[in-house]
Amino acid sequence: MLEELKREVCDVNIALRDKGLAIMTWGNASAIDHERQLVVIKPSGVPYDEMQENDMVVVDLGGNIVEGKWKPSSDTITHLLLYREFGGIGGVVHTHAEWSSSWAQAGRDIPVYGTTHADYFYGEVPCTRPLSEAETAENYELNTGRVIVERFEGTDPLQVPGVLVHAHAPFTWGRNVRQALEGALVLEEIAKMAFRTEVLGNRYSVGRHLLDIHYLRKHGRGAYYGQKKK
Repeated sequence: MLEELKREVCDVNIALRDKGLAIMTWGNASAIDHERQLVVIKPSGVPYDEMQENDMVVVDLGGNIVEGKWKPSSDTITHLLLYREFGGIGGVVHTHAEWSSSWAQAGRDIPVYGTTHADYFYGEVPCTRPLSEAETAENYELNTGRVIVERFEGTDPLQVPGVLVHAHAPFTWGRNVRQALEGALVLEEIAKMAFRTEVLGNRYSVGRHLLDIHYLRKHGRGAYYGQKKK
């Protein structure tokens, strides 16, 4: 079942390690088959060195295991809520990458300090509010998803394809799981650059005109960056 999607999800999970976004068993990636309303996700606690595509777990949008020999990732419920609430996304990646997680631990949004940021995120990378004691005591993973959705009220998640969960770490998403991986890589780089920018003394975000030209030339209706697909 969903063999091609399992291969893709497995490849992206291993790429989290290979690209320096995850160590140990930290991090996870998933993808959804919209037609079947099924999600493929990394198994919980299985080392990247041992992971194979047949280790991936298939769940429905209620979190029930449809196929797989392992328990799914402990963050599965968060992924599922994002799929239910953010229309158009097809993949989700969660890491504990050091630079972006540092901003999450500081509880700070990442301002748009330059055009690298503006090429991929149409505005600051938001950080959620802290979870309350009650929200962590019960339904923790569900409430993690809820504070993400809450933070995106009035924001298009496809224009801002990532978030920092307060005191935790980043989640990114895209139209497919490889786009979600790309978002995680970009987020880590802009988090690093933003930190260094602040160390050097700058606290001024780019102007709206520069944000618009850099984001919209890649992602707007009249986008002209790159080559036309044949």
